[in-house]
Amino acid sequence: MSTIDPKSVGKVAVLMGGKSAEREVSLMSGAGVLKALQSRGVNAHAFDPAQRDIGELKRKGFKRCFIALHGRFGEDGTVQGALELLGIPYTGSGVMASSVSIDKVMTKRIWIAEGVPTPRYQLLRRGAFDREKVRAIPDELGLPLIVKPAREGSSIGVAKVQGYSEIQAAVEAAAALDSDILCEQFVAGDEVTCPVLGTGDSARALPVIRIVAPEGNYDYQNKYFTDDTKYLVPCGLPEGEEAAIQELVVKAYRVLGCRGWGRIDVMIDGATRKPYLLEINTSPGMTGHSLVPMSARAAGISYEELCLQLLASAALDHERVERRKTPRGTANGEGASA
Repeated sequence: MSTIDPKSVGKVAVLMGGKSAEREVSLMSGAGVLKALQSRGVNAHAFDPAQRDIGELKRKGFKRCFIALHGRFGEDGTVQGALELLGIPYTGSGVMASSVSIDKVMTKRIWIAEGVPTPRYQLLRRGAFDREKVRAIPDELGLPLIVKPAREGSSIGVAKVQGYSEIQAAVEAAAALDSDILCEQFVAGDEVTCPVLGTGDSARALPVIRIVAPEGNYDYQNKYFTDDTKYLVPCGLPEGEEAAIQELVVKAYRVLGCRGWGRIDVMIDGATRKPYLLEINTSPGMTGHSLVPMSARAAGISYEELCLQLLASAALDHERVERRKTPRGTANGEGASA
């Protein structure tokens, strides 16, 4: 992934804030990115889509967007689609990959079809289940198990269910945030995460980070607002495990059609040492506690350089399709039908 001449990219919008439950984190991410780009001479400006009309990006002459939005309306294909229509290149995955990747169930379905290991699960739809169905879930997935909204990030709404008496409340809490509730097999072992940079054949994994949270609880508070969680990089995994995880996450990233960057969370079964992929983040955090900058530093890439590299990767889906077309103008060399 190459960097760019900061003076050549024109006016850059750092999209931050937004309307999702992760607004607070997005504002922190965006502030860091904005400062980094400005420090390298980029004509960068903050832009909050929750407070400004997205059409202003075109009217105000912005030439590229760095997406530092997290969650819905920022990481789910919606803002990506708007930028496609405006013709403004943006960082991160395109419309389809973003919309699929934010949905943990759809992500699992693709990974399972492609032979990527992920914990067993059951899907509940809000209003379409009863107490008996909920109480039967531990019989299928075992205890403890994890309950989470299908399309939230930053561990918002996630609960670890230890017994039958706890599952109803966990499901109801997740249902308050999303119409789809994911009930997932709990994998006991090492928790790690691995960022990926690049697109297609050029995608490469950065160093794996092992996460050691207080009492094993890597929740919203421990992610962003305490210093009690330990992040180990080098990760200290047994020989060969890190390379195997890196290879696996790059495959998982590619089969979803992701581009630019992403980060995949993984649990390693403590008994079998088998890795299970949990989810992918296509617009990862860039705060002082965030993991992609931490991994990049271990690979010799500073925060500022990482931001420049990501800005250099800004693209439009339709431009990438055009570059793949044959000289006759369509992907298969035939003229378009009327």
